[in-house]
Amino acid sequence: METRNKLKILNDPIYGFITIPNELIFDLIEHKYFQRLRRITQMGMSYMVYPGAHHTRFHHAIGCMHLMQQAVRVLRFKGVHISEEEEEAVLVAILLHDIGHGPFSHAMEHSIVDGVSHESISLQFMEAINKEFNGRLSLAIQIFKGEYSRAFLHQLISSQLDMDRLDYLKRDSFYTGVAEGNVNSERLITMLNVLNDQLVVEEKGIYSVEKFLLSRRLMYWQVYLHKTSLVAENLLIRTLKRAKYLVSIGEKLPATSPLNFFLKNKINAQSFTDTILKRFAHLDDYDIVSSIKEWIGVEDKVLSELSKMIINRDLLKIEMSNNAFTLNDQKSHIQKVSQKLKITEEEASYFVFAGSVHNQAYNIQKQNVQIQFKNGEVKDIASASDQANIQALSNKVTKYFMCYPKVK
Repeated sequence: METRNKLKILNDPIYGFITIPNELIFDLIEHKYFQRLRRITQMGMSYMVYPGAHHTRFHHAIGCMHLMQQAVRVLRFKGVHISEEEEEAVLVAILLHDIGHGPFSHAMEHSIVDGVSHESISLQFMEAINKEFNGRLSLAIQIFKGEYSRAFLHQLISSQLDMDRLDYLKRDSFYTGVAEGNVNSERLITMLNVLNDQLVVEEKGIYSVEKFLLSRRLMYWQVYLHKTSLVAENLLIRTLKRAKYLVSIGEKLPATSPLNFFLKNKINAQSFTDTILKRFAHLDDYDIVSSIKEWIGVEDKVLSELSKMIINRDLLKIEMSNNAFTLNDQKSHIQKVSQKLKITEEEASYFVFAGSVHNQAYNIQKQNVQIQFKNGEVKDIASASDQANIQALSNKVTKYFMCYPKVK
């Protein structure tokens, strides 16, 4: 009988050749739940601004696993004991950390399901796969949840300097062409160590950490919170909300079977059972795009116009401000849309809306990045750095926006 070679090598545009370390990792990558990530865009609607940003959660997850392999190798070289079982578990945990993302990454969380985070869905997927694999993911799940005795393993997966951030900043920088996000992930990993069960960065890595935090701030303003991306994502959310509303009042809308299920049913954290999880596993970006294309032709003016805007990239105008926009600021725009499309002012509010975004590159209150000096002293990066701007990066900056149709 022919046996399949499961020790494959992948060619990644960021890191070059990535080795799949063992059969378990190979089988997880081959699993249908993980393969779905090939059809989930890493950066949501950012491709409307940066045409190259079509990479997927699949790319990102594989990249994170590769960086985790490097981190384990570095820590072992420095005398940190990590067992074979712990290594496999931490690789599994980082590989599957984003498996619960819905279509266009975050849009679904704010539209067709209510209060269900991608983190909780990721955990459900991991637990479901664990049953199939006869408990081989149990330690990975423990580490993922932060319940394992060795805290630094969880910090490698989820902290302010984890493999997730090291990959997505570098990867998103590459695919968008925004050079400011190109962090030196290899050097940062080489500078990692463990002290008292906590992840630390050696003193000579302090400037790499400073660059990493600054890159994160710049990527958020230039890419993740780019004003056109904000418009596109908010339009997508409102399109899905309108579709869900129309279905709830008895309208029949053309939609793919997986999307139709979520439009018809009210799904929240309590009702997100294993049965719902299997339905969710069939839902991806393609369902959303193909359904929105169909909705251009529906009778409902609101849904039709919203769908046209997304498909044709004829987006709303956006104003940014340091001060919040009021209902009075929106009122005249709502009235104009109402008159032009001959719809109610309530319906017109789908096209005129305000909101806010936040950027905090470093949170002093949350799992700090610790710098270890040669004399053994450990300091938070904000106090260890001689750069005053690191302290400034810990301040949350809020910007406000208002969207409304362009004058035609």
